[in-house]
Amino acid sequence: MKRKVLFAPEARDDLLSLYAYIAEQSGPSTAIGYINRIERYCLGFELASERGTRRDDIREGLRIVGFERRVTIAFHVEPDAVVIDRIFYAGRDVDRILRDDR
Repeated sequence: MKRKVLFAPEARDDLLSLYAYIAEQSGPSTAIGYINRIERYCLGFELASERGTRRDDIREGLRIVGFERRVTIAFHVEPDAVVIDRIFYAGRDVDRILRDDR
C-alpha cells in the first residue's frame, strides 16, 4: 500500500538545525547533500512504511529507524500517510526527547 509521507513541523525544524550545524562544520554543499539524502530516504517510506523498531513504550505506534549510522528517524504510520515526527543527529538522547515531546 502506498502512503503519503509528511514531515511534522518538529522534523522540519530538526532538518534545518542539522543543515545549519553541518554547513558550519563542512560547508553548505555538504550540508544540503546530506539533508537531501535524509529526505529521499524518508520519502521511500511511502511503499515500505512499517519498517524500523516499534517503540510503543514511548508512544503507541511510534517507530524508530536509523540512517547512515548517524541519524535516528522517529515516525508513525497512519492509514493513508507516514508522518516523520523527529529527526535526530548523533548522540541525542532520543528516548528522553520523545518522552518529553508527549
